[in-house]
This record gives sequence, C-alpha cells and structure tokens, in this order.
Amino acid sequence: MAKSRVDKWERPVDQKILPESVSIAGFKIEEPDEVVVDGKVVTHTRPFYRGENANFWPNEESFERDDFLQEYCAKGVMPEAPFISADSVVVAFGSCFAKHISDHLAGLGFRIESRNADKAYISRIGDGIVNTYAIRQQFEWAWENKVPEVSLWHGYDGREFGYDDDVRLETKHIFDKAEVFIITLGLSEIWYDEPTGHVFWRAVPKENFDPARHKFRVASPAENTENLKAIHAVIRKHRPDARIVFTLSPIPLLATFRPISCMVANSVSKANLRCAVDSLMTEANDPRLFYFPSYEIVTNCFSRPFIYDRRHVFLHILDLNMRLFERYYCNSGVTDERLLRIWQRAQRMDRRYARMEPRAVAELETQEIERRLEAQRAFRRGRRREAMRARRAGGAAALGD
Repeated sequence: MAKSRVDKWERPVDQKILPESVSIAGFKIEEPDEVVVDGKVVTHTRPFYRGENANFWPNEESFERDDFLQEYCAKGVMPEAPFISADSVVVAFGSCFAKHISDHLAGLGFRIESRNADKAYISRIGDGIVNTYAIRQQFEWAWENKVPEVSLWHGYDGREFGYDDDVRLETKHIFDKAEVFIITLGLSEIWYDEPTGHVFWRAVPKENFDPARHKFRVASPAENTENLKAIHAVIRKHRPDARIVFTLSPIPLLATFRPISCMVANSVSKANLRCAVDSLMTEANDPRLFYFPSYEIVTNCFSRPFIYDRRHVFLHILDLNMRLFERYYCNSGVTDERLLRIWQRAQRMDRRYARMEPRAVAELETQEIERRLEAQRAFRRGRRREAMRARRAGGAAALGD
C-alpha cells in the first residue's frame, strides 16, 4: 500500500529513513534539509537557506499540543514577565478589545483609569475611536493642545463633542498618570475634511455632510505607520517609562464605503493596520512596546469564531483572549496549566458549535450571556451585603467604644 503524504514526509525524530542524496530537476542535493515540527522531523529537499528563525504554520496536529498557545500565538511577541499589578494605572481605549480588557481587568480589581472619568472622551466613547488618526488626535489634543480647525468628533448618535478645555485637561490628567496604555486599532477607512486634511472619528453626520469638502479614502499603511509613530513618540515624550500595548480588533467592517465587496474591503483595512503595527514594532526597538495577537487568535485558531452576526466573537473565545492577556501581562496568578484548560474548553466549544445550526448556536450563546449577567448581578448583591455587614459591624464597634 502506498505511503500517505504524512508517512512519507513526517516521522518521529528517532527514525532515520532519509536517502543519502536526492536529485531535483537534474541537480543533486546531497543533504536534504531537516526541520523539527511538532516533535517530528520534516524533510525538505528544496535547496534554500531557512535562516535561524524558521517558524512553521500549524497543522491540525499542532492544535493538540499542550503548548500550542505559547508556540504558535505568544512566541516572540509577549513580555518576558507580567508587569500589570493591582495598583498599576491602566488606560485602554480604541476599538472593542480595549473595552473588553478594561471590563475584564476592572472586574478583577485592577485600576483602569480610563473607566473612571466623567468627561474624557476616551471614557465616554473609548471603544468608538477606532482609526489611527482619531487615536493620535486624542494624545496630541490632551498633551500638546493641538485643536482641530473644524468639527471632527461626534458621538454614536451624531452629536458634536467639541473641544472643551475641561475635557482636554481631564484627558491629560488621565494620560499623565498612566503606567500602561492599551490601544486597539479598528479600521483604515476614513472620512476627512478636504480643505484642512483633518480626519473624522467615523463617518460625517448627515446634517453636516458637504460633498464639496467631505471626502472618503482608505488610510494607507504608510499613513497608519506615521500615525502610530507619532502616538509612540508623544507617549515617550510625556510618559517615557510607560508600557504600550497595541492590539488589532478582529471585528470586521459592518459596511464599506468603497464600491467593492465588504469582505474584500475588510481584508485591506485590517492588513493596512497590521502592517503599520509591525513596522512600528520593528523600527522602534522599544523594550516597553508590545503587540497582543488577539486578531490572529480569533481569525486563525477557531473554525467558528463569530456569533450569528459574523462580526462579534463567542464568549469562550473572548474568555481565552482575556486569560491569555492576563497570563503574560498581569500579576493575577493565571498559570500555563489553567490557560491550557481554558484553551481546551474553547476548542471543545468551537468543535461543538461548528456542527450546529447557526440559530441553535445563537440560542445557546444568549443563554450563556444571561447566565453570566445573572452571576454578575449576584456577585454585586453579595458585595453590597458584605459592605452593609461591615458598616453595621463598624457602627456596633463605635457604640461599644
């Protein structure tokens, strides 16, 4: 019986079945190239130098490894040791991942300064500032007092936010205290004011739209890279010791303003941002600058990552991202063993959901959301009861005195 492709090209490390020489297109290769992938020797007979860092794409067998996350997701991009503790001042804004990590860490008792302000836009609409121009504007406005010449910032309902100096000073106060910045990038499609070149947070409100001056384009990798470099530079100027963590949101565009398929446009939008982050990471040579691969984990590690709308991720995948972030960035006690259990559960859920009808999966996810909300409500009720007992105990002690 003929050998399978796996039998022919992959074998345990201790087996020695290599030919002494191989001939390809008339050229004799005396020593076929051997590399170890997932504990097996893989033979390559192409005569190309592979350098010192040949890291291979995972196959189905790779996903069964206990160290899959460490080898295929975390390798080369995570900090050597966690640096976020309970008293670290964290600022997180941008796209949705920043909000998820803010909510998650705040629930664990971490100090998320960007959640506590009343006026700052990074608190009120922090998960809606999603392009690199808008994020850069917040830093340069707060620290450098650079005020746009036209109205650019609008809330979810289209209401103008403006450039109130009290809001600016509160934002500056938050940035001045920050020890960790978590910035999530969302999209590359932008609307801009042509006479000034200034870019809007999102699209232009209908009542304000002027076709003579309001234009649309896709921010190029070079533009996004320039913005990220400016963000990095202004943070280093004002908070030289702060850690900076960039992430890329896996949530695709809801719609594109280009005359092409939204799926095609989304690929371009995300690729532009990912290239820009990689350029910054490569050129900055900053040991306090990091990238967290939430985008890669969601889009590459699961068969069915998105809920019924095909845009937002399932809870088990969100949980994995949160715990992976904890493991490498936070002093919260998440171990590799616990992370492995979370990863294995997420894989089981993924396989289960992949076999089910979409509406059945949606019902299960809705039930899980309700269960978690009730658990949160019960937790808050419990904390309130504990606080009331503590107050009563304190009052009794005072009367006893």
